[in-house]
Amino acid sequence: MPKAILIDTTKCTACRGCQVGCKEWKNYPPVATKQRGTHQNPPDLGPYNVKLVRFSEHMEADGTVKWNFFPDACRHCLDAPCKSGASLEDSIIQDPATGAVIYTEKTAKEDFETIKNSCPYDIPRLDPKTKRIIKCDMCIDRVRANLLPMCVKSCAMGAMTFGERSDILDKAAKRLVAVQKEFPKAQLCDMENVSVIYLITDAPAKYHKFAVADASDTKGYMTRKEMLAGLLSPLRKGAGQFQG
Repeated sequence: MPKAILIDTTKCTACRGCQVGCKEWKNYPPVATKQRGTHQNPPDLGPYNVKLVRFSEHMEADGTVKWNFFPDACRHCLDAPCKSGASLEDSIIQDPATGAVIYTEKTAKEDFETIKNSCPYDIPRLDPKTKRIIKCDMCIDRVRANLLPMCVKSCAMGAMTFGERSDILDKAAKRLVAVQKEFPKAQLCDMENVSVIYLITDAPAKYHKFAVADASDTKGYMTRKEMLAGLLSPLRKGAGQFQG
């Protein structure tokens, strides 16, 4: 059965246990950083940091300053647009048992910009050494061994829950009702389209530019996923005509 992760940002304290746990489990090398005026570090996702707790600071109308924390990583889309953007067979696969979207070594032969621009959440990153395209794989090795993904395992606050997708959706819906009593604007981000579902209490743009497929306040513009679908449509039709 497909799996899913619920990330309840109301419980996240930005301890970055998930970020560190992920890096240690994957045995990623250290990345040199520096103070840039924010507690968020490193400044963005990278080939050796596929999980990143984002810090968003903004001022409310009453003058109070509010922090929003967003543990960013691949959403493992049910219908992954990055998979549609791949040109090679099996360079990007979707595990049938879990729904995890996995980048294989064949991504080293893919066009990075095409894959990156196909993702509505700005997730893929290029490893400069191996030329492979990198992102979270839902700790598929751990899940297949009946273990929790490392980010979930290392979350001391219980902000992350992993399980069968149907159970997670049910849990998410009930938690949303409870949270909306205090935060009327609370919502579940793109829950119908992804396997990593975020519960947030304010507008998505106040968390991260790519918190949802389109986190802008402007309506009427196509999301990156919609744009890709439009661009690929003629190519797919043309390819179909030459099959035989």
